[in-house]
Formats: sequence, structure tokens, C-alpha cells
Amino acid sequence: MIIFIYGEDTFRGRKKLKELKDKFTREIDPGQSSLTVIDGKTAKTKEIIDCFGARSLLAKKRMVIIENVFLNKNKDAPEEIFNYLKKLKSEKDDNIIVFWDPAIKTKAVGVKKNALLLDSDGRENPLPKVLEPLFIFLSKQPYAQEFKILPNLEMAAWVKKEVEARGGLITDRARQTLISLAGNDLWQLNNEIDKLINYEAGRENKLLASGETKKAKTISEETIRQLVRGGFDENIFALTDALSNRNKKLASELLRQQYEAGLSDGHLLNMITRQFRILLRVRQALDSRFTSRKIITTLKLHPFVAQKSINQVRNFNLANLKNALNKLIEIDYLVKTGRAEAKILLNLFIQKI
Repeated sequence: MIIFIYGEDTFRGRKKLKELKDKFTREIDPGQSSLTVIDGKTAKTKEIIDCFGARSLLAKKRMVIIENVFLNKNKDAPEEIFNYLKKLKSEKDDNIIVFWDPAIKTKAVGVKKNALLLDSDGRENPLPKVLEPLFIFLSKQPYAQEFKILPNLEMAAWVKKEVEARGGLITDRARQTLISLAGNDLWQLNNEIDKLINYEAGRENKLLASGETKKAKTISEETIRQLVRGGFDENIFALTDALSNRNKKLASELLRQQYEAGLSDGHLLNMITRQFRILLRVRQALDSRFTSRKIITTLKLHPFVAQKSINQVRNFNLANLKNALNKLIEIDYLVKTGRAEAKILLNLFIQKI
């Protein structure tokens, strides 16, 4: 059996992978002696293929999980794996082979679906020709499943379901507020739901102790605004707003406030770099005459992020943004290699932008 899990929603993809592993362990191999996980990005082709045909003395089946094989640097690997899988398929092998590839996604172009490969920055690139046969073969398997980023309505339904599964309730308005802060990151949403449920449970216990009647843990909009720190931090927007308006004094003050609030060098660098990447993509989209609606759907941005970014890039041209992003990447490298302090370089970045 060949199972193909792919798509950029790593939360649901990873959850599906865990479900498969748990089922295999529970029903076939409690000791996990016949379960093998391979990093397909770095493994040699022979190492991957050898696992496909291996037999177990302790269980009637083996499960082999290969992660990120489409990122393997060996140009011959895709063809060799494809040819072996075709042969294995005809032999009715009983082993369970699972491919998990979050770097692969599809995009509808008319009635056709084009496969894309995401790079480390999340940018979409056409799937290289050498990878197409393997992708087509895997995507046509009966157990192939793509996990796309959920659109806003489905995201809201997912939040409601998860909150209720953990014994809580949440209003429609509160759901939208939570999504507006955490964006489409299910990893963060999952953590925030746990935090909010636990907070409301603590409040409920205090009420019970005072003699009030037990009631469902309802997450309020007020609690969300109090406890949830947005994935796209409003302070970072304020900082990039100041930079776009060339208000260096305000930008420096906002950076100082972030450090005083306890934010780490790494977090600040990541957030500022992430926002400048978004600004660059929005600038490119506007230069291509995209409407704000098309920018939201094409770049998969939350409407709040998209509108803020559209307003900011009006004071930047493409060259400005490319130079700024390159400088931030350089700062990140210098800080990580211990050659300079982030606070000093970020302040210099503000003065020179």
C-alpha cells in the first residue's frame, strides 16, 4: 500500500501522519520494530529503496515513512524511486509506504491542476520536470491526500470544532477575532485554543468555589484580545508603518519598546523579515495590477495583513524592498554566526532605510 500525504498545511498533514503511525503501532506492531522513518531530503536513494523491500521477522507488515523526498538533492533519485515503486506496485507488496511532502502543493489553472514546489521562504516554483513522473504516480494512488491551507470559513468551522472537542464554547465574533490574530497557522491556533480553554477553566473553577452553577467554558472576545499575541504582531506593523513613512525616530522608539517588552533578537528579526517578505510580494502584485481581493487570494494573506501591507508598500518601490530584505538576511547571518549584535544592526537598518 502506498499513501501520499502532501500540501502546505503541515498541521493537518502531520496529524494524519500520526494517525497512520498510531494505527499501525496499535494493530500490527506495538513494539514499533517494523516502523521506519526516513528523512527523504538527505537520505541516499539506495537507503530509501532498501527499506521498501525489507521484511520483518516480528510483524506481518512493515511501515516505511519517507519525509520530504521531493527535496532530495540527488537528481537521479526521483526516477529511481519512481521505477522501483511501479515494480513494487505490480508485485502486490504488503508493506505500507507513506510519503509526506509538505513542500508540494497544487494550484488550479482552469480545469487543470499544476503541481508546485515551495522553497524555504514559502515561495511557489513550478515542479521541476524530473519530479513530475513521481508526483503523478503518487498523486494517483487511492490513498493520496492533499492538505491545503484552509480558507477563512473552513478555518472558523475548524476552530469551533476544536474548541467544542476540548469541552468549550466560542462565539462567532470571538472565532473571527482569534483567526484575525493567529492567521491561518493551525499550529498557533491549536496552542491558543489550549491556552484559552485552560484560562476559562480556571475562571470557572473560581466561580464554582464561590458557589455559582457549573457552565460550559465559553471563550470570549475580550479574553482572546487579552491573551493572544498575534502571528502578525501589530507592533511590527507599527514599526514597518514608521519605516514606510521614513519616521526613523518613531521606528527606533518602537524597536526599543519591543526589546523592553522582552522580545528576543531572533523573534524580532523573524517578524521584521517576514513582514518585509510580505511587502515585497504585495509590491510585485500591485505592480502587476492585482486588485486587493486578488492579492488576498493569490498570496493567501489574511485580509487584515493584506490591507495593512498594501497601505505600507505605497511608499516603497521594488528596489527599496529588495535591498531591505537582503540587508535583513545579512543581519540574520551576522547575528547567527556571532559576528554582531542584532540590536545594533537593526538600529542601523532603521537609520539607513
